[in-house]
Amino acid sequence: MELSVDPRHLIERFRARERAASSPSSRAANSERAPVIRRMDFDFAAALDAGALPRHWLDGSVMGTALANGVNLLFPAGERFFVRSVNCYLDSLDDPALHERVKRFFGQEGQHAKEHQRFFEILREQGYDVDAFLVPYQRMAYEWLEPRVHPKLRLAITAALEHFTATLAEHALSTRFFETRTPPEIAALLLWHAAEEIEHKDVAFDVLQAVDDSYALRAAGAFAGAALLGGFWVMATIILLRQEPELDWGRLAREYKHAIESGHASGGRMAGALLQYLRPGFHPADTGNDELAARYLDEIGRLYA
Repeated sequence: MELSVDPRHLIERFRARERAASSPSSRAANSERAPVIRRMDFDFAAALDAGALPRHWLDGSVMGTALANGVNLLFPAGERFFVRSVNCYLDSLDDPALHERVKRFFGQEGQHAKEHQRFFEILREQGYDVDAFLVPYQRMAYEWLEPRVHPKLRLAITAALEHFTATLAEHALSTRFFETRTPPEIAALLLWHAAEEIEHKDVAFDVLQAVDDSYALRAAGAFAGAALLGGFWVMATIILLRQEPELDWGRLAREYKHAIESGHASGGRMAGALLQYLRPGFHPADTGNDELAARYLDEIGRLYA
């Protein structure tokens, strides 16, 4: 599917469908809905040439943009790590339905990596040296972490991180955070990615349960995943902030304070997601955000087919 319409049309139609639709989801219903591989082609270069992608694209905020760009830098290599971790156990799965969901999960993650890597070129055009983060990040992930961590723990880390990203995605969709604060092309990228994170939020978890349903393993993956996500995200944000030509620390403090007061800071949300994940008997499908994502993804299918 090629991106052939103005992303603003998607946003407006999603709002209309969201107002009209409301139905409950369940663990069983979510497991029956296999992820769909959607091939997008966002035209970031045209938006940049038209002056529609400012350097501080998130509501004009230096801190907010650095945090958002920072988490964007995590995605391609992180998603390849997820795929490799789950793929270690693909051939051992006895459930054909789960096997198919995993293959589609791989396809979605590949599309996310492709589109975010294309967005990196825009960051380079804006003067950011993204490789100052990407090179050490990828070395730590693939040359240090992957060879030293047991495959089961890597799978447990992946399952936990999928829950954390789905939690961030739910906030982005339910609050319409990006729709009102970012250029349409970036909003479309992030909302599409967010909705698909919710769509496949339980695939890695179900593989983990099939391989080893130990609570201790799940908890270890959650704590390790939280530490890795927080550490790499802070590292990326600091590296990007240091590249700002005129850095005003007072402004950064005010912007971060505003994010906390407005309920959009991620730290508390991630702590809540960790506690939720550690609850005995928890399953990602219990979060009840499937219809939120499904309504948006159904609209993508109509507009971008």
